[in-house]
Amino acid sequence: MILRLLSLISLFLSGCVSGTDKDRSTTSKSSPTPNILIIVADDMGYTDLGSFGGEIRTPTLDRLAEEGIQVTNFHVLPTCSPTRSVLLSGADNHLNGLGSMATTLTPRQRGQPGYEGHLNDKVMRLPKLLQNAGYHTYIAGKWHLGHDEKDSPSKNGFDKSFVLLPGGGSHYADKKPLSPPQEMVYRSNGLVIPDLPEDFYSTRNYTDSLLTWLGQDKGTGQPFFAYLAYTAPHDPLHAPEEYIRKYANLYDEGYEIILKKRFERLKSLGLVPPDAPEPVWPAQLPSWASLSLEEQLISSRTMAVYAAMIDYMDGQISRVFDWLRENNQIDNTFIVFFSDNGANAAPATTYPGQTDEYLASFDNHPDNIGLANSYVATGPTWATVSMFPHKFFKGFTTEGGIKSPCIMQVPGIDRYLSDIHSLTHVADLFPTILDFASVPFNRELDARFETLIGVSMRPIFDGREPLERSGGIGYEIFGNRAYFDHDWKIVSTIPPFGDGNWELHNLSKDPYERSDLATQFPEKLAELALKWQEYSTKVGVIYDPVKMNPQMLKK
Repeated sequence: MILRLLSLISLFLSGCVSGTDKDRSTTSKSSPTPNILIIVADDMGYTDLGSFGGEIRTPTLDRLAEEGIQVTNFHVLPTCSPTRSVLLSGADNHLNGLGSMATTLTPRQRGQPGYEGHLNDKVMRLPKLLQNAGYHTYIAGKWHLGHDEKDSPSKNGFDKSFVLLPGGGSHYADKKPLSPPQEMVYRSNGLVIPDLPEDFYSTRNYTDSLLTWLGQDKGTGQPFFAYLAYTAPHDPLHAPEEYIRKYANLYDEGYEIILKKRFERLKSLGLVPPDAPEPVWPAQLPSWASLSLEEQLISSRTMAVYAAMIDYMDGQISRVFDWLRENNQIDNTFIVFFSDNGANAAPATTYPGQTDEYLASFDNHPDNIGLANSYVATGPTWATVSMFPHKFFKGFTTEGGIKSPCIMQVPGIDRYLSDIHSLTHVADLFPTILDFASVPFNRELDARFETLIGVSMRPIFDGREPLERSGGIGYEIFGNRAYFDHDWKIVSTIPPFGDGNWELHNLSKDPYERSDLATQFPEKLAELALKWQEYSTKVGVIYDPVKMNPQMLKK
């Protein structure tokens, strides 16, 4: 299958890209109630997968893209827990309890409706609806939707669970947190686990748990809903040493060269035209040549660990797919893979409560980076490579913060469009999954619950694009804002990365937000600004911009 991205214009490119889709028929066939498998990577960038132009070895996901559907215009939220809250509730994060990250709530937001820091009682739970419909329901991996037992997965519709409660931390058994005030807490079926196995590695153990549950329940005749929420490749970057060695010296050329090589692969895949201008490294970021030899060594090793984490994750996903094939379930499983937000550019120093003393306690000598008692992050340079060709990264409402690689396999579809180019959103998964599971979710929408903001993607699978939406899609976090209305988008970025004013972009012509049309089309700007204000009022945004750390653009 030849993969195409329509209208691929990067921060580093100029001009427009056009292409013609190959028309392909779509036919459906009846099938048993499908299993549902949602796989979420943590802080992974748009071009990291091989099928999206990356050099990292991801044969399992590349095969899924080849045999399934590559979704090229899929949007999430700018950070982890808001995305996960929308996935499981189908409601706007300002209504479901995750209006902002629990660790970054401002005094004005703390304790207010929509900012509870966990899924509140105003929204439905996808696993609960599926559980009531006869599904086995499992979650293994990152939860990040509440620490208390009453907010754990076992109280939110999951039959079996093994989860990390906070947003991240060590991938090994030592449970060292992201910063001193945080605590790494794991729960198994609601109960706190005091200690992990000595050989614990997050990606492997999450996969082990899911495979155990699938084996235990395979004779029941019931379908399953599995949410495999990896913490890879979230920092601190950790990977098995043999996987790190696979990428030794690969990144010694530096980030500018790797970016250009990804660009060439995008061209070879047909994702950009052959005559597209060469990418230009952003002037606000340090060049590779400006780094000392020691800094280059550390940076190269850091990216090697990041790549190793994704490579290893791909192998663990293969284990799950192998189980499905061996048990004749692969063709009847609705599979979705995506990343919860853009690549993470923030250094470890930006986590709330971080101290120099805590960071100094780790052994970050080059040979130990990625192993036990190390703590490194990719930073803005490699995050720029990972999010190519989009603007900015995790935490922003620009495309670099909210656009995710996404791959799907849809049971019952014999043939379909090679790629999906429609604007799609993580909120669309809730109604789409219930649609394919034949769960009558509309009857659940009464005065107790907030309205679903997504739409079922079934029309796309039946060959009809774009999706028809009754309204636009709004965003706000940390004071960064955005609003989508068909091809148009307004976006506002707070200092020091922007001036807080609205920019206007026509995404059909400029999908990577290079040309601000605010002065050219003031009426359209005013129209969308009013729609964002109406959205803000409707969902109860408490607009209280935070002070973003300028270290996100330092080496």
